[in-house]
Amino acid sequence: MIHTATDADWPRIWPFLQETVLAGETYAYPLDLTVDSGRDLWMRQPPGRTVVLVEDGEVLGSATMGPNRPGRSSHVGTASFLVAPAARGRGVGRALGEHVVQWHRDQGFHAIQFNAVVETNTVAVRLWQALGFRIIGTVPRAFDSAAHGLVGLHVMHLPLD
Repeated sequence: MIHTATDADWPRIWPFLQETVLAGETYAYPLDLTVDSGRDLWMRQPPGRTVVLVEDGEVLGSATMGPNRPGRSSHVGTASFLVAPAARGRGVGRALGEHVVQWHRDQGFHAIQFNAVVETNTVAVRLWQALGFRIIGTVPRAFDSAAHGLVGLHVMHLPLD
């Protein structure tokens, strides 16, 4: 079940957010992220939203969503995703992705733009493409992957109207 994340969910999100950031393959978040600074980055306030996917009482994944930029660009949304390492390959990312796309449609957004999808994160790139996103550009050598060195960041886009 996917529901809006609460303060009670944060301690169950933090361990896999921290693990994901420290792995150095998908997020350009500070490596010295703390539980408090991580909460500030991940737990979105309105008009944004953070959700969790829970199964049998366990948080398997989380997503943030909302306007990509404020003001005159707020009609384009964005999102970020995390899947707990033990839950990878079980459809959690797809379920969160489908939820995020529908939420943006329901909120009246005209498109969704992912600003920085690491090109070597092929599982995510394939998933977003399967959900209709296109790569509209790649910023070369914009991400310092722990495993691959300097790699590109894709900008991905999905029109909603």
